[in-house]
Amino acid sequence: MQQFEWITQNEEETAHFAQELAQRLSSGDVLALEGDLGAGKTAFTKGLAKGLGVSRTVNSPTFTIIKEYVGRLPLYHMDVYRVSESEEDLGFDEYFDGEGVTVVEWAHLIKDQLPNDILTIYIYRLSDTSRRLVLEAKGERYVTLCKEII
Repeated sequence: MQQFEWITQNEEETAHFAQELAQRLSSGDVLALEGDLGAGKTAFTKGLAKGLGVSRTVNSPTFTIIKEYVGRLPLYHMDVYRVSESEEDLGFDEYFDGEGVTVVEWAHLIKDQLPNDILTIYIYRLSDTSRRLVLEAKGERYVTLCKEII
């Protein structure tokens, strides 16, 4: 596991970083997003979606748990904040092993179901607009990906 860090000064820079990352993603990639409420997890996902060529409006799937979007690759956007137990089988592995890119907000809540190789992005509020992104890469694929983008 390796860590990488990036500072953004505003929401546009955060979205741009996510767009750049999206251009390097492949089928089966799984990204875990962690951060407090309002840290920017959904804003990051919107940038990622734009980078994947998704034209639909992206918003948090808080009550539906999973939303799917069509782009260069399918985007599976999960918000597992309301999942009551990590052991609950909701078929997440079908998405993780699927044809698209999976983004999981609040991923620590289902840590036992996450794949071993994963890119976890921690988003920390530094001010009203700036964010510190800490990328934790598990697996050679994600280490290489982080080195390319940072």
